[in-house]
Amino acid sequence: MDEKKQQSQSPKALAWKRFRSNKLGLLSCFYVIIWALLALFAYVVIPDKTPNANRQILEISTKKPGFEVDMLMVPKETPPEKTSFFEFLFNGRPDDCIYLPFDSLQINKEKTTVFLYQSGESGSVRMEVVENKELLRGGVSTGSTPAGFNSAEEANQYIRSHCVKHRKFLLGTDQFGRDFLSRLVLGSRISLTVGFIAVLLSLMIGIVVGSLGGFFRGKVDDAVVWFINVVWSIPTLLLVIAITFALGKGIAQVFIAVGLTMWVEVARIVRGQILSIRETTFVEAGRALGFKDLRIIFRHILPNILNPIIVVSAANFASAILLEAGLSFLGIGVQPPMPSWGSMIKENYAFIILDAAYLAILPGIAIMLLVLAFMLIGNALREALDVKN
Repeated sequence: MDEKKQQSQSPKALAWKRFRSNKLGLLSCFYVIIWALLALFAYVVIPDKTPNANRQILEISTKKPGFEVDMLMVPKETPPEKTSFFEFLFNGRPDDCIYLPFDSLQINKEKTTVFLYQSGESGSVRMEVVENKELLRGGVSTGSTPAGFNSAEEANQYIRSHCVKHRKFLLGTDQFGRDFLSRLVLGSRISLTVGFIAVLLSLMIGIVVGSLGGFFRGKVDDAVVWFINVVWSIPTLLLVIAITFALGKGIAQVFIAVGLTMWVEVARIVRGQILSIRETTFVEAGRALGFKDLRIIFRHILPNILNPIIVVSAANFASAILLEAGLSFLGIGVQPPMPSWGSMIKENYAFIILDAAYLAILPGIAIMLLVLAFMLIGNALREALDVKN
């Protein structure tokens, strides 16, 4: 009975059933989806919502995870322009306040003396005097804002309730006093975006080149094989570095450089698959009906060889993440202040021998787990899409 039911199911349903039975593959898929959602809605969930999570507060640099401090928020004289939700979603929102971490405040009717945060070292206490009228410029409080204060008690009550914010840094801060959790989450955008665009470019180039060689054979196939072997013989990282130097530094250049080096494996697989089925009955039927070669390739052959392409794309996604991290670590990938897991390791690798090794270890663990997840997804897809199972 079970065999009859299994035979009545479509190949897609059987593949999905086999994929669900692979617990590691399914768990890895959920892990990647969670990171993708975090990357997409990063500015909604992270504490530091400034562009590139680049709020630098040097007084609280390299603080341990769980660090807490009170901050006085002083509205800027010229507030930034308001941004739409979609601009905020992709680029964040500039701060409308200056953040002053403090140990204590001395508030009177006219001014507030801020005793800036000291991390326990000896030396003179740093102070900053803020006129109370600066704190009443708006942008911090909600509701009605008084024009001035009649007494020190009124000023103390208003400032402490409207202009003081308690901050907790779950993963501490980096050497520039930036929230490390915010930059870690935002750094996933680069890895996943590079992986997606690189895989898309590799599929576009690899499918076209592999299809031409496998379908037309002869001199076309000889030229395709020669070109594939030449590109295949060049070390991938060396080729990426050369392309990056030629195109310049930047995030767009990283997308192009990584994508242009990952099409070779796709082309080899597509060529081999087309060579094995180009003489089958349905291809001959298409020729007999007068269909054009491009229609036979893209509408009849490619849908029958998608399974190995999907599997290799998952592996290429993992490779693209590693390549981007390597380029950023070398300083020729994503440029500061844009956060990237590779550049975060580069910025903080000196802390490995100090008491803040987590600043370099956590981005490395994030890269390792995301690459492992894509490799496990690739293995699960290979088993699920295997027609022999």
